[in-house]
Amino acid sequence: MIFPELSQEWKTGLSLAWSGYIAVLSVWIVMQKRAPVSTMSWILSLALLPFAGFVVYYFLGPQRLRKQRVKRLRSRAKAHTQADLARVRDAAQNAPPALQQMARLGTAACGLPVSSATGVELLSGGARTFDAIFDAVRGARDHIHLEYYIFEPDKIGTALRDLLVERAGQGVAVRLLLDALGSKRIGRRFMAPLHAAGVQVALFHDTRIGRRLRPVTNYRTHRKIVVCDGRVGFTGGVNITDEEDKRTRPDAYHDVHLRIEGSAVRWLQTTFLEDWAYATGEDLRNMDHLMGAMLPQVEAGNIPVQIVTSGPDNVLEPIHRMHVEAIHSASERAWLTTPYFVPGEPALMALTSAALRGVDVRLLVPRRSDSAIVSAAARSYFDELIAAGVKVWEYKARMLHSKTLVVDDHCAMIGTANFDNRSFRLNFEVSAVVYGPELARPLAAQFETDLHSSGAVRAHRPQSFWRRLGDALARLFSPLL
Repeated sequence: MIFPELSQEWKTGLSLAWSGYIAVLSVWIVMQKRAPVSTMSWILSLALLPFAGFVVYYFLGPQRLRKQRVKRLRSRAKAHTQADLARVRDAAQNAPPALQQMARLGTAACGLPVSSATGVELLSGGARTFDAIFDAVRGARDHIHLEYYIFEPDKIGTALRDLLVERAGQGVAVRLLLDALGSKRIGRRFMAPLHAAGVQVALFHDTRIGRRLRPVTNYRTHRKIVVCDGRVGFTGGVNITDEEDKRTRPDAYHDVHLRIEGSAVRWLQTTFLEDWAYATGEDLRNMDHLMGAMLPQVEAGNIPVQIVTSGPDNVLEPIHRMHVEAIHSASERAWLTTPYFVPGEPALMALTSAALRGVDVRLLVPRRSDSAIVSAAARSYFDELIAAGVKVWEYKARMLHSKTLVVDDHCAMIGTANFDNRSFRLNFEVSAVVYGPELARPLAAQFETDLHSSGAVRAHRPQSFWRRLGDALARLFSPLL
């Protein structure tokens, strides 16, 4: 025998060591005070990994993360907001009480008040989005700020890099913040022209070992933000990659983005600057002389807009709460589009309750996403959704990447957050909530257009035993996805 039979003393010692290991690991996880289901999932999962469990949890497990708000920056931004509030007060008075409460919820949860826009434009598809962003970058005169999860060194990424180099050479200040994991293919050679032109580039949560005592690999900036001169801003689902551009790839993701013009852009700007200060360690007081240009006095508009941010630094989960509150406020329709559907109990309850009280609730997800386990987990919820009256559709044409919600004719949300635990709790996300018909109507029209390329999921659809088993097993991991 290669391994002789262990003595009783050894067995007892190993059992005690194993019990001690599980006890210590369990106490560590429990002290995080996460949701009970998530806590139990981590304990049971890691208990099966006798040697790697500690390392896995250390690097990938949930942890409390603090990212300080820049109070002086927010105070300065709010000083400009009074004109907005006066301008949108009439619209707020005519809004349903539930929406007024929703706006207060957003402000209390993330600290960003309702602002206004002179214009909002829904951009369908990567091609239209990239054209609009490139036009805004060309028109910038003072500064250009960009924050992205994915920035690829491909055709569209190279074109944008070269344009940023050109604009920096013309005296425009350019700051580029990239997630270190999502944009991991960006290398020194690709960055060289940016550095040579004076573009400031920073990485969010550098993943290289040794950069941090405890790496924060699981906490990414999933935000997509572009701000030009503090007056024009963009956010939504579109990353900088050829995978989003149908002109380059016929199988490109189907996605939407939002262009905002007006004073609401200052809150996208504030979000970017706080992320920049966090990632670089730069003291924004050194930029006080630039704040006038970064947060310019912009004419208030007639469209109420609220920028909502969330991340692991905020246990209130503002974007999650805003989704749930919006669905609860629906009286006629609640149409949700998401590439990853792994809802927690509050979100699932909101959807099914709305359907049960007669609201037209529709869910549009991709038939095949780029994550097999997430797709399987999503399918595991279909039966109970359909039983409650929710209409479920699967987008068949391409990978669906849009992240939107339309409620009645008076509320629309578009941003970077998927409808899952990772977006609601782990990633740094941003969403724009537009109160009124200006975005709700075109977004509803886009939803109906997308249904032409989709198939309805039936209650009694044929499914093999192994398919149902796989979906059910994937659902067990929902708290971790």
